[in-house]
Amino acid sequence: MADNGFWDRPEQAREVITEANGLKNIFNPVVAFRKRLDDLQAMVDLILEGDEKDVGDYAKEAASTATTLLVDLDKLEIESFLTGKLDKSSAIMTIHAGAGGTESCDWAEIMWRMYTRWAERRGFKVEVEDLQQGEEAGISRVTFRIIGPYAYGYAKAERGVHRLVRISPFDANSRRHTSFAAVDVIAELEDDIDVQINEADLRIDTYRSSGKGGQHVNKTESAIRITHIPTNLVVTCQTERSQHKNKDRAMKTLKSRLYEKMQDEKRAEMERFYGEKGDIGWGHQIRSYVFQPYQIVKDLRTGFETGNVQAVMDGDLDGFINAWLRAGCPLKRNKDIKMEE
Repeated sequence: MADNGFWDRPEQAREVITEANGLKNIFNPVVAFRKRLDDLQAMVDLILEGDEKDVGDYAKEAASTATTLLVDLDKLEIESFLTGKLDKSSAIMTIHAGAGGTESCDWAEIMWRMYTRWAERRGFKVEVEDLQQGEEAGISRVTFRIIGPYAYGYAKAERGVHRLVRISPFDANSRRHTSFAAVDVIAELEDDIDVQINEADLRIDTYRSSGKGGQHVNKTESAIRITHIPTNLVVTCQTERSQHKNKDRAMKTLKSRLYEKMQDEKRAEMERFYGEKGDIGWGHQIRSYVFQPYQIVKDLRTGFETGNVQAVMDGDLDGFINAWLRAGCPLKRNKDIKMEE
């Protein structure tokens, strides 16, 4: 970057700056932590060598500093696992209601709220790409972007089938019901990722947005549906008032989905998350949320669990995500981890 001709090629220069900033984001926190650790060691040396009357105050300060350092060390450890090529990217998350009808549509909407709250906790921005309401309640599907550094690195831990057990609010006899919803997460690709899309392979349909109405939203065919014929991948976008903007966003999502499919094919694990036929139902869940007769949320890949169900519903997911990262990012449920029925 200090070279005299660095800015002669602006595009390459920006790539170098982006790479340098990424390395600084990794390196600088570690250097700062080591400095604070050295300062704590110096304080401990003063305690050991100082007068007894001064030891009490120094010891309290040292204990407080050590507690803070332990929290920051835990954060550094988690960040050290986010080394994948796309981990620093924003994420595109889709929630599909599964087996259970109205119950599952309601569960999908609850999960959407949970992930929105989680994103807000981490300082991420959420933008809805596509939303399909359920026939009676809830939502049948929603696709939204989680925008922020390393959003994908964290959110990818949620990919899989999620199971809910509760007393149904839709059942007049107040019986227990089991519902399922599937979460899919892909990284939002930057322009430097090369994915070739042949325009002849695309079928582009326009239709009226399915929003709540207004002077524009339902009067023009601004919504876009793009089908990639060779792979049968379908993406939709209806959040913008402009058809052109919706198309651009849909194409970016399609590009991300095609890249994820390419990676799946390279790893030969196309069925790694939802079972042999992609069932969103029994036997494929990665996490269970039990509201009755007891309260527990348990991840069936890592064994991490909590009884504070309300906190989880309000977006407190970091415990599950961190446990998954520490466990080496397992892709399938661990059959040795049992869930009480």
